[in-house]
Amino acid sequence: MLQEFKDFIAKGNVMDMAVGIIIGAAFTAIVGSLVDDLINPIIGLFMGGIDFTNMYVVLSGSAPEGASLEAARDSGAAVFAYGSFIMAIINFLIIAWVVFMLVRFVNKAKESVAKEEDAPEVAPEGPTEVELLAEIRDALKK
Repeated sequence: MLQEFKDFIAKGNVMDMAVGIIIGAAFTAIVGSLVDDLINPIIGLFMGGIDFTNMYVVLSGSAPEGASLEAARDSGAAVFAYGSFIMAIINFLIIAWVVFMLVRFVNKAKESVAKEEDAPEVAPEGPTEVELLAEIRDALKK
């Protein structure tokens, strides 16, 4: 059973998947920073300074007036954090768009490599048909 496990781990697909997961985790941090540090301020600017992350409704309990979502949760209030949900949707759309662009780029690169491999080899130019017939004629005369 241990040998079977070693064979499973040694397969290329498992290693490729592990590398993909590690890169995906690092990519998540980049996208999170992109959304939090660059896109949210721009969206907030166009929405009149609204910060989606702190949009919530108190369902039960009490939260300090105008408190951040974190402060409301820390006070023990049950909150309906619809702003966090909006941000999750924005994050998803950005990640989906970036992944789409990456897949599109990789597919185009694969297509260009495939076209280069499928390109017919150009045969070296040789004598024309008339020249060959003339050579045969001259050879027969000798």
